Amino acid sequence: MRLTTVILPVRRWHEGGRDEWLRAEQLGFHTAYTYDHLSWRTFRDGPWYGAVPTLTAAAAATERLRLGTLVTSPNFRHPVTLAKDLISLDDISGGRITLGIGAGGMGFDATVLGQEAWTPRERADRFGEFLPLLDRLLTEDSVTYEGTFYSAVEARNIPGCVQRPRLPFAVAATGPRGLKLAAKHGQAWVTTGDPKLFETGTPEESVEAMRGQIEKLGKACADIGREVAELDKILLTGFTPEPGRPLESLDAFVDFAGKHFELGFTEIVVHAPIPDSDFAADQAVFEQIATEGLAQLTR
Repeated sequence: MRLTTVILPVRRWHEGGRDEWLRAEQLGFHTAYTYDHLSWRTFRDGPWYGAVPTLTAAAAATERLRLGTLVTSPNFRHPVTLAKDLISLDDISGGRITLGIGAGGMGFDATVLGQEAWTPRERADRFGEFLPLLDRLLTEDSVTYEGTFYSAVEARNIPGCVQRPRLPFAVAATGPRGLKLAAKHGQAWVTTGDPKLFETGTPEESVEAMRGQIEKLGKACADIGREVAELDKILLTGFTPEPGRPLESLDAFVDFAGKHFELGFTEIVVHAPIPDSDFAADQAVFEQIATEGLAQLTR
């Protein structure tokens, strides 16, 4: 069981941003992620910094903490340029990077470059090409590829990642095509639960929905002869019914996390508190959960 956090890139580095990443390491979190967006929901009209530069600075400031995106998507990324950034980031961090990656959604990133927002089918089509190409770019010295959406012409990525054969992929997926990609290319699988239950569902319905997702992941793995146990299973909290409950108290976290670890999740991700936002929470409770939560669960 692992407890990790996600730090949204909303603070200037020298005005509290650096301190958050250092504090995450001091608190003993296994990993600290950040969102990879150009802007996001209610934070659109406020500060929001780039994921790759933020993680680069965090890598230089920390020593043990794993780092990553949760998640990157094709909305404004290209596999060739992303691969170069990731290889550099993995090198700077000394092999501490995990790439959370998914098909993307309908947020501001979907149209900021001037394109029409892709339909769910178009997102799945693009992701189905993006992820295998990125896998090749991170494991082969030179890649040439011509696809429907992405191309690479003798793309060089020497010397490759510090982590071998490449840095791990944590693939966010709930649909059949995405789960197949997670089974084939992922070292981990990511979910936020069932979005249809976020506003009107119950915690019990959410648990059952995620049980069904894990069963479908298991089938996708079985179809290619892979053991589902090989994949870490990551739950990003904050998007299930009663989204703030995991950070209400230590007891609330232990109850929430225990139910989800029993489902088969191996990692629970909690948001670092941001005052006056959807992620507002008591900092003292957050730190108590970081330092005591797993110990409570394993008693």
